[in-house]
Amino acid sequence: MATYDHFYDLPVYKACRSFRKRISDVVRQKFPGNEEYRLKAQVLNSSRSVTANLAEGFGRFHHQENIQFCRQARGSLTETMDHMIIAFDDGYISDEILKEINTEYKTCLKDLNSYIKYLKTAKASATQ
Repeated sequence: MATYDHFYDLPVYKACRSFRKRISDVVRQKFPGNEEYRLKAQVLNSSRSVTANLAEGFGRFHHQENIQFCRQARGSLTETMDHMIIAFDDGYISDEILKEINTEYKTCLKDLNSYIKYLKTAKASATQ
């Protein structure tokens, strides 16, 4: 894996940022006003937490701390997907939109898992 000087250059960050932007667009366009302080707020918060945790972990400069923040990001990513399933179940988004979001979710999840694996390998190499 290449070395990156800034968190926003990481491919995993770019993928998760795209996911976050997609979620924000869908929420703003499709969710009703009565969800402003309920589901809408929760899904926006969890999607923003994904990239925020990646950035914070990158800034820690220690593999184990970075791994922990990546795990938090992964949890927030999965929480966001659950919120979007709820939005589908409640009739706010279509099956087509849910499938598109699920595809992006799976890409982000794969990228996060790969990044975590890389960090674990880098940590092991640093301790030898």
